[in-house]
Amino acid sequence: MELGVSGLNAKAAIGPEVTVRLARRAEEIGYRSWWAGEHVVLPSPRTPDSPMAPTDPILDPLVHLAFVAAATRSLGLGTAIVILPQRNPVVLAKQVASLDVLSGGRLSLGVGAGYLAPEMTAVGVPMRERGARTDEYIDAMRSLWLDPAPAYSGRFAAFAGVDAHPRPTRPVPIVIGGHSPAAFRRAVERGDGWFGNGDEPADLERHLAGLARAAAGHERRVAGPLHITWMQLRPPSKEQVIRYRELGVDRLVVYPLPIEDAGDVERFLERSAEVFAAAC
Repeated sequence: MELGVSGLNAKAAIGPEVTVRLARRAEEIGYRSWWAGEHVVLPSPRTPDSPMAPTDPILDPLVHLAFVAAATRSLGLGTAIVILPQRNPVVLAKQVASLDVLSGGRLSLGVGAGYLAPEMTAVGVPMRERGARTDEYIDAMRSLWLDPAPAYSGRFAAFAGVDAHPRPTRPVPIVIGGHSPAAFRRAVERGDGWFGNGDEPADLERHLAGLARAAAGHERRVAGPLHITWMQLRPPSKEQVIRYRELGVDRLVVYPLPIEDAGDVERFLERSAEVFAAAC
């Protein structure tokens, strides 16, 4: 099981000097991956389902990860998550391939269907279409990355007679985020991995049961196992880390809330690394 961190493209961690310091420190003390989230806009005034205030700063995850890639040498980079139906899949495929090449093959693309209606409305995507768009966009991007003659024909994406280079250095892992039956089905069918979050191992156990139900009713369309990434929303204890390993988690991600002070974030990273090392 590996250790990662998420959320540091927001709030007190967005400055260039702070980003370099935290990313290099994380790499130095054993973190294997660095994940960045996305909200293009946020509801204003804040709604109960919004994870952030409308005035909370958050950087575009791909721009942020390109900066982190230049400041580090081996730290894995991931989006957790890109709200895929808000993106143009052809443009995003180019951005992802470019970042993967420049980072030396360190990128994983975490995607989700989104859930904030004001955000979807602002970018012109009907909420009722977000799931279908997500499925199509995954398939369309994989064609651009992997097929000798890329082509795709769907309701929301269609192209033929085009090509895009450079290709990624290797098949970019697509990690599916979410806890709904649709997200579990999408992970089973199309995901190289699944990204979930919660407060304790019992939350993960419930979601693993959901993935198992999806696996019983849907066939995988990609090769290889489904890798499990879990983000605990509270600082994990040694006992919890041990339990996550027993449950088969491939990557445990910590979230240094409330991200109001860079020094507090750095101390959080150091404490979490110590707990992880003691458990593993």
